[in-house]
Amino acid sequence: MRGVVSFLGILLLLASQAEAGPDPGVVPRAVRENVCQKHNTLHHRLDVIEKRVEDAVGKLESEVSILLDAIEAPEWSPLLTTGGPAIDIYDNMDSA
Repeated sequence: MRGVVSFLGILLLLASQAEAGPDPGVVPRAVRENVCQKHNTLHHRLDVIEKRVEDAVGKLESEVSILLDAIEAPEWSPLLTTGGPAIDIYDNMDSA
């Protein structure tokens, strides 16, 4: 008899919870799917931006390498030697 009473008590408890409706903390499925879609879209955009940044950095590294090679070319070497007289490009700025 005691088991039947316990069973009926549990049954009444479950019935009262079912009548109360869903838990207010539970987010509806449509809202969760929308949030997940926005999250996936954001990650896709970040991946695209990351790829563009990597491509830009690669191009800049290539440009810098070309410029350094050009500066180290033989026609520039007389200007880069340290034994010659130094020219102060700001020398005439004081009198202007």
